[in-house]
Amino acid sequence: MYLQFISFWGGFWDALVNSRELFFEASQLTLALTAVSIFIAIFVGLFFALLKISNIKPLEWIANAYIYIVRGTPLIVQIFVFYYGLTNVWMISGFWSVSLGLAFHNGAYIAEIFRGSIQSIGKGQTEAGRSLGMSQSLTMRRIILPQAFRRALPPLGNQFIIGLKDSSLAAFIGVSEIFAVATTQGANTFDYMTWLLVSAVYYLILVFLLTLVVSLIEKKMAVSGSE
Repeated sequence: MYLQFISFWGGFWDALVNSRELFFEASQLTLALTAVSIFIAIFVGLFFALLKISNIKPLEWIANAYIYIVRGTPLIVQIFVFYYGLTNVWMISGFWSVSLGLAFHNGAYIAEIFRGSIQSIGKGQTEAGRSLGMSQSLTMRRIILPQAFRRALPPLGNQFIIGLKDSSLAAFIGVSEIFAVATTQGANTFDYMTWLLVSAVYYLILVFLLTLVVSLIEKKMAVSGSE
């Protein structure tokens, strides 16, 4: 048993070191998928959050329907719908299919995060803005949203990490991100366990870096908000 453990550890270390260039490229693609999808999802989420808190019932129904559909269907199904559905209309790469699928998925959860953050701001803030002669939209942009974004940042950070890990589903439509590279190497060497563990190391590194970035932004916004 001890010799088997030593042999496995040696093989794992060799795979980790020798494949660093291959997984570095895959990590860049994983980060690109995450960054693009989250960037789009933030705007999608904010849009549907504003629809949901509006006093116009049809708009609220649209937002609720979108959130219900996203929550009620698997992410892999949503990605496949974007991939096979959009390619029937025009040619779209696997990268953009996954990016849009992830944005569509994450947007629903981000919408709920923004909705809760906006509604947590006291009504006195809105009344103060209106008393200064600001319109409702201007009050939202200059007073409510900056405060809401600060409160939303911790759960948004968690959603960003979830989005990064969910990007592994891109492997199912041929996008060569970290998980796809790991399964390909596993198939070539008949040693899936080693390569899956190698992929886990890279995901842990990326999650650590993303967590660090979010923490720095939180501290920066906390300092600027207290000034």
